[in-house]
Amino acid sequence: MDKSEKFALGLSGLLLITFFVAILYASVAKNIQVPTCITDVEPFTTDTLFQVGEDEYELHMIARMWAFQPSTVTLPAGSTLHMYVTSQDIIHGFKIENKNVNLMAVPNSINYMSVTFDEPGEYFFACHEFCGAAHHAMAGRIHITEDDEVEATGGDL
Repeated sequence: MDKSEKFALGLSGLLLITFFVAILYASVAKNIQVPTCITDVEPFTTDTLFQVGEDEYELHMIARMWAFQPSTVTLPAGSTLHMYVTSQDIIHGFKIENKNVNLMAVPNSINYMSVTFDEPGEYFFACHEFCGAAHHAMAGRIHITEDDEVEATGGDL
């Protein structure tokens, strides 16, 4: 092995270790969650929003051409939302604006992520994977209110 190959191999190993340490630091020290794929649960066929604890909600979201079900979710401020996202047709993306949430909605699998909404306001979400002619219209919103209103509606264009 010549000098340039050793250098490339050493640099690759150093970068691998650096990235592993960065992910470990983000996970442990900063409590940043990495999206999770759940493979031991059958994908659901209906969207559901239900309360699982005080200020804690679980959402089963289904991506379909070209809509999310539900397309509008209303929760009180301070709520933690546990999202389970799946698709019934093709691969879709799911990104919430101004939040660290970016999931893939993949047929026959469920992706999970949890997010807390501390501030009242509108949080828009959209599909970020091109999925066909009406991809640009595949969006929705999470409305965070100051009162205790909870609701999940919509899903069709």
